[in-house]
Amino acid sequence: MSDSSTVRLQRCLDRLRAGDAAARDELLANSCERLRRLTRKMLNDNRRVRRWEDTGDVLQNALIRLCRALQVVSPPTARDFYRLAAAQIRRVLIDLARHYYGPLGLGAHHASQAAGDSRRSPSGVEPIDASNDPGRIALWTEFHAAVERLPDEEREVFDLLWYQGLTQAAAAAVIGVSDRTVKSRWRSARLRLYEALGGTLPGE
Repeated sequence: MSDSSTVRLQRCLDRLRAGDAAARDELLANSCERLRRLTRKMLNDNRRVRRWEDTGDVLQNALIRLCRALQVVSPPTARDFYRLAAAQIRRVLIDLARHYYGPLGLGAHHASQAAGDSRRSPSGVEPIDASNDPGRIALWTEFHAAVERLPDEEREVFDLLWYQGLTQAAAAAVIGVSDRTVKSRWRSARLRLYEALGGTLPGE
């Protein structure tokens, strides 16, 4: 996302704060494509989850959350909006993983049934492909949770670059720091995540 996109976003936020309800729809549209890419990134890496939830459903859920958040607060700056949008998509993806692959999740229950019999189950549902590693979705869950545990400055940079797709230069402009500072925080955030996740990051 370029500096010009951030300028347009700021103008839209100004209109929203001035009472222009149509600006909210534009803000959602502004985030829609980025949210779609992130949900696809996660679901394409985890066929087990994609079995239960379509990318469009996850995206709609994220947009609903973001819309509700915008009804409560009107972010004064692009920086505030990016922070809000990143938090919403993280929480949707965490909730999705926990819903289907937590201890009582539908996917976990189905997987345990399929593990005992490689044939079609009595219900007529085909067993989940055993080649799909159930640990992958757990890794994605921990990844998003680990991002939330980053120090504030590092999390903000990670949000802007990874969740929002900004360049390092654009992120520096949004935060009001040098490119070098963004690069340092990005490197430090990735190192912390690698360490927290045992030396690996999902999707890489």
